[in-house]
Amino acid sequence: MGLLSLGTPMHWDEAKKYADHVRTHGIIQFLNLWEATKDSKKDCLLWGDEIEYMVVSYDDENKKAKLSLRVWEILLELAKEEEEAAKDPAKKLLVNSSWHPEYGRYMLEGTPGEPYMGLPRDLLAVERNMKLRRELACKFMKPNEVPVTLTSYPRLGCAGEGLDPHHEPHGPAARSLFVPDDIINAHVRFPTLTANIRRRRGAKVAINTPIFHDKNTPKPFIDPTIPTFNDYPEDKNAIEQGAALPDHIYMDAMAFGMGCCCLQITFQAVNVEEARKIYDQMAPLGPIMLALTAAAPIYRGYLSDVDCRWNVIAQSVDDRTEEERGLKPLKNSKYRIPKSRYDSIDSYISNDPSNKPEYNDIPLVFDEDIYKKLSDNGIDNLLARHISHLFIRDPLVIFHELLNIDDNESTDHFENLQSTNWQTMRFKPPPSKTSPIGWRVEFRSMEIQLTDFENAAFAIFIVLVTRAVLSFNTNFYIPISKVDENMKVAQNRNAVLGEKFHFRKQIFPHGGSLAPGLDRSDEYELMTIDEIINGAPSKGFPGLLGLVNNYLNTLNIDIETRCEISKYLELIKKRANGTLMTAASWMRQFVQNHPDYKQDSVVSDKINYDLVKMIEKINKGEVQVPELLGTFSV
Repeated sequence: MGLLSLGTPMHWDEAKKYADHVRTHGIIQFLNLWEATKDSKKDCLLWGDEIEYMVVSYDDENKKAKLSLRVWEILLELAKEEEEAAKDPAKKLLVNSSWHPEYGRYMLEGTPGEPYMGLPRDLLAVERNMKLRRELACKFMKPNEVPVTLTSYPRLGCAGEGLDPHHEPHGPAARSLFVPDDIINAHVRFPTLTANIRRRRGAKVAINTPIFHDKNTPKPFIDPTIPTFNDYPEDKNAIEQGAALPDHIYMDAMAFGMGCCCLQITFQAVNVEEARKIYDQMAPLGPIMLALTAAAPIYRGYLSDVDCRWNVIAQSVDDRTEEERGLKPLKNSKYRIPKSRYDSIDSYISNDPSNKPEYNDIPLVFDEDIYKKLSDNGIDNLLARHISHLFIRDPLVIFHELLNIDDNESTDHFENLQSTNWQTMRFKPPPSKTSPIGWRVEFRSMEIQLTDFENAAFAIFIVLVTRAVLSFNTNFYIPISKVDENMKVAQNRNAVLGEKFHFRKQIFPHGGSLAPGLDRSDEYELMTIDEIINGAPSKGFPGLLGLVNNYLNTLNIDIETRCEISKYLELIKKRANGTLMTAASWMRQFVQNHPDYKQDSVVSDKINYDLVKMIEKINKGEVQVPELLGTFSV
């Protein structure tokens, strides 16, 4: 979730006075870090996954599955175990995990205790470690609590007792009609971030996701469950001021977005140029993997007409003013900014010869003064544009105690802005000048899956794709505008089977002209996800799985290890060709087949309870769901 500092946070009215101070010193810190680490080299790939869990508390008597708000207590116990394990080599193997807080007070983030290497045998440890993390988390939970890997909680924000302990909605930070501030992580950064997004924007965030129109869903759908309050000026936003759109599910707080869970993979590259290459080559895969991992069809107790979380989160942290959103002429704001600070990337950054200017075809908004400062200090054009683009944003949380710091020793001001640009990819410098950690890239688009087996499969697949990219020097470049188009369709209901995506036709180096200034439209075409993943022999396109298998063929892998890896890749293959459902399609089907469902798009407490119970049983291997997992063992 980004930088977690301790101190006294500033209200937005005060923080905005220091925005330029943070930007100025953030750039100085980046330049100092760049100078010290630009030539650093590591021996090999290191990588790790981040799994986010929701902790659910069952009320079996009343058939309710509630979100448990006591995760902080669980985190404290897990931290103690981590500390003890660090002192005892024998115990370290049993507690090979690391735990972190997330935005929601019901959320846990778990990572491997140490990064994996790029060796085939390391891939076989991934699922084991994910299972271990789940077991460790359960160890400190009550008998009626369970960690589930759900992307969006189906009844978050519904009226009634959906939280444990119960809290009524509303509060000074979010001012939400649906959720209390008590749902936000207690660390002072999170409620401050929530409140300052609202204050900077000049209104509450307005999240609207289209309703799924079933047989008995009213047309137009006007949500009858939106409550009315008269505590804050924003209480009139939803109905009187039109924030809640017809035929949409309306949400009004950061928790609906940043309270979602995902699966992220971080790679440490050998050097900065390799990190930039991975960043660029993986960027076009963001929308493809979003559609393939789709797992978020339900919001605030309603079936939606989308399968993914992405736009919900983008709207939940959209701090842009009306001027920045283009609703009013620029007067007090400096830029017209096309996207939320949570969205797809806006430019490629590698100096690889295959990256042509035509691929960066979106007009990039960037701070020209910061760009000049970076250029004057030796930062090349593409990277200078990238950093100065991130820095058009304002810092949202500034701590009094960290305002004036040593720019030679700290990167806090740089990270303040870097960590609150939440995009499909993130390019990450080393944490400090002396850190043993190198240049890294985060792959951030994937949705969390229901089981450890599925999450391991997608993590392993993405890691193998990066290895194949570097081994074969592949070229996935398409214009950034086409990646944006792909992001939009990736979230549509059943996009994995029903949509086509722009993708490059020739992904291997060839002798054709790569001169700048050419029309690039013939280099890519619309493909199905089945074609992108599994290949299109009639077109001579190998598919990403073909690429991965060719890479594995170059390695000296024993038969047993290859067979184990193959079962994970087989899941990817079958999800892509439609043999197996996505989690979103499976959840949608579960709801629509439930005896209590009235074909009105409503997901009741009982349906939600049964859904979460079923997901728990699936993950424990207690029930078989061949339409989701085939014959794979979890």
